[in-house]
Amino acid sequence: MKYEQLAKDIIANVGGKENVSNVVHCITRLRFKLKDEGKANTEVLKNMDDVVTVMKSGGQYQVVIGNHVPDVYKAVVTVGGFQGQEQVDEEEGPKGSLFSRFIDMISSIFTPVLGVLAASGMIKGFNALFVALGWLTNTSGTYQILNAAGDALFYFLPIFLGYTAIKKFGGTPFIGMAIGAALVYPTLSTLTTGDPLYTVFAGTMFESPIYVTFLGIPVILMSYSSSVIPIILSTFFAAKVEKWLRSFIPDVIKTFVVPLLTLLIVIPITFMVIGPIATWASSLIGAGSLFIYNLSPLIAGVLLGGLWQVIVIFGLHWGLVPIAINNVATMGFDTILATVFAASFAQIGAVLAILIKTKDKKLKSLSIPAFISGVFGVTEPAIYGITLPLKKPFIISCIGAAAGGAVLGFANVKGYIIGGLGIFGIPTYISPDGLGMDLWGALIAIVVAFVVAFILTYLFGGIGKEQKNSSNSEVKAASNEVAAAVVQHEVITSPLNGEVKLLSEVEDAAFSTGALGHGLAIEPTEGKLYAPVSGTVSALFPTNHAIGITTDSGADILIHIGMDTVQFEGKHFRAHTVQGEYVEKGQLLIEFDMEEIRKAGKLLTTPVVVTNYKDFNMELTNKKQVTTVDELLKLDVK
Repeated sequence: MKYEQLAKDIIANVGGKENVSNVVHCITRLRFKLKDEGKANTEVLKNMDDVVTVMKSGGQYQVVIGNHVPDVYKAVVTVGGFQGQEQVDEEEGPKGSLFSRFIDMISSIFTPVLGVLAASGMIKGFNALFVALGWLTNTSGTYQILNAAGDALFYFLPIFLGYTAIKKFGGTPFIGMAIGAALVYPTLSTLTTGDPLYTVFAGTMFESPIYVTFLGIPVILMSYSSSVIPIILSTFFAAKVEKWLRSFIPDVIKTFVVPLLTLLIVIPITFMVIGPIATWASSLIGAGSLFIYNLSPLIAGVLLGGLWQVIVIFGLHWGLVPIAINNVATMGFDTILATVFAASFAQIGAVLAILIKTKDKKLKSLSIPAFISGVFGVTEPAIYGITLPLKKPFIISCIGAAAGGAVLGFANVKGYIIGGLGIFGIPTYISPDGLGMDLWGALIAIVVAFVVAFILTYLFGGIGKEQKNSSNSEVKAASNEVAAAVVQHEVITSPLNGEVKLLSEVEDAAFSTGALGHGLAIEPTEGKLYAPVSGTVSALFPTNHAIGITTDSGADILIHIGMDTVQFEGKHFRAHTVQGEYVEKGQLLIEFDMEEIRKAGKLLTTPVVVTNYKDFNMELTNKKQVTTVDELLKLDVK
């Protein structure tokens, strides 16, 4: 192991592994939480060849390493026997509003599966289209195989999210996957086909049949396929349990005892606590919806239509399904689920506005499949991949859905069949007596929801202000032939609009002393960071507060947004690129919320440094104010 000796020396000089409560890392430094900082040999650490400097800030003992800190961190974790964690301690830093934290958490959990999610949605949509056109039958082998390809991710979604969610919370990914697999375990779902053992809370809205017990305790079973919130809550709990178990179980048996006890504790509690909560919450939603509709169909349409997407995210929509099925069975039609029919069209209206207006290549590429699958009623790619992370478009889509719901409620639109999503849901509003107001009301609602969401997102969704790509064809050609050609001269523009500062003015010794590289700093006036040069994203920290770019001339550029902003855990930051991607000068890379960061008491001073500056002759700009088209640094290969 390359950094084994360095790791041993660092651990010894922070007071030994018994003095370490926690260790994480950011893009340049190891961040220790020590039980007693007095036991650390700071001067010894500072004088080590591979240590840049040592700093103490925010209750952390920071050992500055440089760009190769991830490799040193792995060595420290291995040598010290520490549990590998997310790079940012989840208990550190400001938390922000509950709504913002929830959206940021959901976005982080779904980001790794967005591509497959969008692809699956498109397969489901096209498969339904092929059936509608008569090209396939839903009993053919081709249809079944395509359906499996498109539906597998959605059906087994708890397993996929089990991996990404528990990783977000700092636990072991395969434990999260095991919990997700238990939630969709086929044998448990078949237990509900027989007669129940007994019923609990009979005569109330919480009445629930019991088909199985655990140690004599009744378990309320429900379908968890395609669900989101149960697995997120379960893995959050599992990460806490795992961390607690690791704190006292001996190292020699941790490998199998910690997963064993974590699963034995978390899975039963998931079925006995999270399941009933979801079931009862769904029942409340159903009963409340029926009550409101009986009072006023118009108000019910506004509320149910506007909140439908939120209800679906929390998996509470199942409370309305039994009511709708019962209505169709007893009356021949349903008005409850009819009020939410326009919601998916509001969602794709917002996505289309984003697709048309955005200049962000990544966002545009995700919007295309999200829109296509949304047309066919599969809106998960649109919600989790596009509108929810952007926040404003999601809220606007809810407004559009509320407008469509108002039309559906006012017109007392009835659905005559349960089933059909997106455009395939339109025929369910055709009355047995022929074409009537139910169909026309549904079509009007679709148009209203779509147009309202599209216009509001286009005008007020905060989309489309990205700077145009300014690189030319020669640079593109060079990007494809980096291995064959060496650029001798590089102009680095400012990645931000703002005031230029010397590095010596930065309130962080690792940057102000030039230990991490030479360059300048920017005090930003806008929360958008653009690529200052064409090159490859060599590092993008998971919290999106810092990025590294290797240019065509081989210069390693490090841009660190603000001071100690790693503690936000990614909150207030949104990346528009990924590590390993080739970006072009002027491309939007990161957006950040300046107001919220300042409210939390953090500085926004952003160092822009060349870490391998010794390989270049560097010329600094003499401007005091710069925009993203102004030259900041000029490099010539020595």
